[in-house]
Amino acid sequence: MNTDTNAGTDAGARPRTAPRALATEAVHAGRDDLARQGLHAPPIDLSTTYPSYDSRGEAARIDAFAATGAEPDGPPVYGRLGNPTVARFETALARLEGTEAAVAFASGMAALSAVLLVRGSQGLRHVVAVRPLYGCSDHLLTAGLLGSEVTWTDPAGVADALRPDTGLVLVESPANPTLAEVDLRAVAHSCGSVPLLVDNTFATPVLQRPAEQGARLVLHSATKYLGGHGDVLAGVVACDEEFAGRLRQVRFATGGVLHPLAGYLLLRGLSTLPVRVRAASASAAELAGRLAADPRVARVHYPRIGGAMVAFEVHGDPHEVIAGVRLVTPAVSLGSVDTLIQHPASISHRIVDAADRRDAGVSDRLLRLSVGLEDVDDLWTDLDRALGERAAAAPGVRHGAGPADPVRRPAT
Repeated sequence: MNTDTNAGTDAGARPRTAPRALATEAVHAGRDDLARQGLHAPPIDLSTTYPSYDSRGEAARIDAFAATGAEPDGPPVYGRLGNPTVARFETALARLEGTEAAVAFASGMAALSAVLLVRGSQGLRHVVAVRPLYGCSDHLLTAGLLGSEVTWTDPAGVADALRPDTGLVLVESPANPTLAEVDLRAVAHSCGSVPLLVDNTFATPVLQRPAEQGARLVLHSATKYLGGHGDVLAGVVACDEEFAGRLRQVRFATGGVLHPLAGYLLLRGLSTLPVRVRAASASAAELAGRLAADPRVARVHYPRIGGAMVAFEVHGDPHEVIAGVRLVTPAVSLGSVDTLIQHPASISHRIVDAADRRDAGVSDRLLRLSVGLEDVDDLWTDLDRALGERAAAAPGVRHGAGPADPVRRPAT
């Protein structure tokens, strides 16, 4: 599978000799061979198994996969080994992230688990991680459910936290839910030879490509922006081909495969990813500015990189805001075409120890808003009503930033 964003072809595709813009790749990557087959929409291959009258040849292909994890040449073998529809999505995502390969899983947590299992199988069970992370990622590391041991640090302490058995450095930028940002290039330098994994779920390749800044592994909860419509559960790791081979072997052994229909929906979602992210980001920046100027809001968190996520802390009861929205949907998750709001301390980060939450800047008054594609004035009308009666701000309160200076974030 050729995933070079600047040259080359997909299998059976017309050759490309010039670089293609991200918006073009989002529409065409993984689909380059369709016209040659007389197709316009990508097919969905729902087969779980595939016939073969050459059992010796099939045995040789399975042996080759067992040795390296490389995708078998020729026709598919078995659904847990690989699927053509899922492979199209993997090709496209690798193109967008600028990596050699990508490996898709049944969820973002399955994808992270596979990375930890790969490194653990090599005797490298120690992980250096920077908070905040998505709550379940934090819990997976802290609880040692896969035999891992974690050292939590800030970005400046990564180099000092490394040990001979460190197998991974993990950061999320912008982070869930505070939207804190990390200098990825600086952290990658601190990692030395240890792979840096960046959770790029919030930014997407539209806003940043961590591989270009030194990350070896790029993780997405594809459930969010990549799918984009709240109707698919998936995860994916973009990486070099060597690591991808290991991930495929873990996926085959553990069974955390992505269903072909999900692969189809994700490929379809990628085609509108740049348009969706840019439109939602414009509304998010506008809402961040309005919230920052509102006396009912104590602080606004909005990343310098932009994006469709806004976090804000209220003076009043955040649960009343959740109960008061009507257009905005009070629900966990993010990245859909509709706007969602949730209270991290009660839901997405409830599983994280309360003291650790507070240390990471996840206060009990923090709300996380995933801005969708609705009209921004309609969204503001709903939020304004949900925030309740206006009152003068308490003396000495420092409000979050407006559009000209859009960042107020806790230190990580």
